[in-house]
Amino acid sequence: MVAMTVELRNVEGTEAALGWAGGHTIVVDRPEGKAGGMGLGFNGAQLLALAIGGCFCNDLRYTAHAAGVRLGRIAVSVTVELDGEPLLATGATMTVSCETLDGSDPATIVDQAKATCMVANSLPKGVPVEIRSST
Repeated sequence: MVAMTVELRNVEGTEAALGWAGGHTIVVDRPEGKAGGMGLGFNGAQLLALAIGGCFCNDLRYTAHAAGVRLGRIAVSVTVELDGEPLLATGATMTVSCETLDGSDPATIVDQAKATCMVANSLPKGVPVEIRSST
């Protein structure tokens, strides 16, 4: 089993959070004017959409590399649908376009990435989330 841990801390002087994993950072915040948000970073729904699309972009590259195919342009768009109180993600739609540099049909690469994409395949199965208080 592999485990991945990220850390988040408040950004002094704001109500935003700074998250990091290794040497990579990201700012998380609410839209300006929403519960003290200043619009300094991504909100949860945007991060979820980025996780879905970003993981898929990586898997396109992994799949193409394993097949010995070089990819050119990749365009991925992810829409996350939200509903209810509390607000929940109720679905996500991803549109993918990519081209191969050798002119071959990229459908095989896209289909294989669909089969191996960790985030896109984990969410429909349900991922238990345990929240523990350390104080």
